[in-house]
Amino acid sequence: MGRARTAQDLEPYPALLARPIRSVLVIKPRAIGDVLLSTVVTPNLRHAFPEARIDFLTEAPAADIIRGNPHIDEAIIFHPGKDSFARLLWRLFRARYDIVFDLFCNPRTAQCAAATRAAVRVGYPFRGRAWAYNVHVETRADRVHNTQFNLDPLRRLGIPVVNESPVFPLDDAIMERMREVTTGSRKRSGPLIALNPSGTWETKRWPLTSFAELADRLIEAYDADILLLWGPGEETDVEAISRDMTHQAIIPPKTSIRELGAMLATCDFMISNDAGPMHIAAAVDIPTLGIFGPTNPVLQGPWNAKSTWVRLEELDCLGCNLTACSIGNICMRNLPVGTVLHAFEQLQTGLRT
Repeated sequence: MGRARTAQDLEPYPALLARPIRSVLVIKPRAIGDVLLSTVVTPNLRHAFPEARIDFLTEAPAADIIRGNPHIDEAIIFHPGKDSFARLLWRLFRARYDIVFDLFCNPRTAQCAAATRAAVRVGYPFRGRAWAYNVHVETRADRVHNTQFNLDPLRRLGIPVVNESPVFPLDDAIMERMREVTTGSRKRSGPLIALNPSGTWETKRWPLTSFAELADRLIEAYDADILLLWGPGEETDVEAISRDMTHQAIIPPKTSIRELGAMLATCDFMISNDAGPMHIAAAVDIPTLGIFGPTNPVLQGPWNAKSTWVRLEELDCLGCNLTACSIGNICMRNLPVGTVLHAFEQLQTGLRT
């Protein structure tokens, strides 16, 4: 067994890290895409603390993102509205963690970090929450990609960053089932392209009619099969896209998050609004084109070397981060299908060169 890391390994906080590091907790409760991007810390923590227990606290909707991660020992899943928060705090107190990384830092996660009484509690010093942490990290959320924002707490302690990729483990049995779904539905000889019209904010959604036109043009230009992705409450959206199309698309059955990841891993490309499935596609190493407007792709874009993004560049209001738009959501509504298709062509060309 390797030795536990000590203060000498983890400058610049030798006083705080004088004891051996036996257990580590990471806190990131929501949302699915954000939780996935935060998993970038897990291989680096495992590399730094090979013999330590590493737990990850999240909420139920993101449970499938964390379960099966080979770098953690336990996924602690909290069910809002069902589980007792006081009981969770007691559990964290009894666990006796040595280091806690709060990658969310809202009032509740601050309470969780403080409840551990860990010798090292790392977080962003947002107003009213800084008291919970004894190591403060400058927030660069408005300057760097979300993966780097999540890695900054490790860098603050001098923990080496040896891997900058989010972790989405693929299960062989699930992969086989999803491969049967996609292979059995194919009608054409070209690439299998997944389209994701979902988005947690209405302002992040490219029009369904635009997705329908894009799907038809991809079929005509590339003899592609089109996979229309949907999640809870979104089946009517993909049915509307299908009705507006001239050609036939594939509408898959209902999937879990882990099944969605496996299904995406069988695809050749993904075109998506800024949403969780976009990040899952990038995490399973699929060339991904993100469609952006109110959010900033430099900060939130698909994170792999095969991916890119597109937006209506001539607008001054891009990256407003508004969940409601007073001028008609023009960044998404006015983004031409031809512009998105051209970005996809450039993505393909870049992969060939």
